[in-house]
Amino acid sequence: MSKKKNYIIAGVAVAVVVIAGAAYLSFGGQGKTESKTVTIGVMAGSKAEDEIWASTIKTAKDKYGITLKTKKFTDYSQPNKALADGDIDLNAFQNYPFLKNWNKTYKTNIVSIGDTWTTPLRIYSTSYKKISEFKSGDQILVANDVTNENRGIHLLAEAGLIKIKDTDTATPKDITSNPKNLTITPVDASQTAKSLDDSKVAGAVVNTNYAVSANLDVNSAIYVEGLNKETEQYFNFIAANKKDKDNETYKKVVKSLQTDKTKKLVKKYYGSAEVTVWDYNK
Repeated sequence: MSKKKNYIIAGVAVAVVVIAGAAYLSFGGQGKTESKTVTIGVMAGSKAEDEIWASTIKTAKDKYGITLKTKKFTDYSQPNKALADGDIDLNAFQNYPFLKNWNKTYKTNIVSIGDTWTTPLRIYSTSYKKISEFKSGDQILVANDVTNENRGIHLLAEAGLIKIKDTDTATPKDITSNPKNLTITPVDASQTAKSLDDSKVAGAVVNTNYAVSANLDVNSAIYVEGLNKETEQYFNFIAANKKDKDNETYKKVVKSLQTDKTKKLVKKYYGSAEVTVWDYNK
């Protein structure tokens, strides 16, 4: 066989190897590259939230070459369904009790891949300036939905007003010690702040969104939920389907949000109402 034919055969062989290698990389080989376009589901919110996500999108693009897009939802039942169905890649809107209940109810397998921030629960009063001032027989309101009633009861225990059983579904029935014989009354969450004007109500555990809508100054709260092992469950986070928990691109999206710029924006727009928690020392 001539040298010329040998060169031709060798060239064809090299080309085949190159093409095969490229195919291997594209269809799941060790050098697999992941999509650089990621869609994250978020709740439709304020201009402040839009600016925080705009900053995250810019960081993802500038630092990691990722095109991050947000898809806004108006109902809390939508983002996890969209994630499980593959309509979005990630979402960011919920805390751990919400996700635990969702996974159990809908048989999904969604996990956290990075904490974001939390909105501490607060105790307000128009009668007192300190938590120690509550008097015997005073009435304190808590939200009556399962998650926030449990959280509110735990907050009253954290504040030292009561003691409760070790449970994650606390109600007033789980109070084991109530030195001041306080009346703990569950009501609709939207009524907690409004009811502070009632002379029969000495205090209320109020979610921040309802406090803001009722024009309560969050800095006027007489007790603020702390960051501790009990309250870690209420941290918000970026979520993915479990099969994608180690996706390197998604991890970089998390890093794009967990920045000093995000910290400054959260502080700028929310003051002490929201607290970033990704660097919280557990």
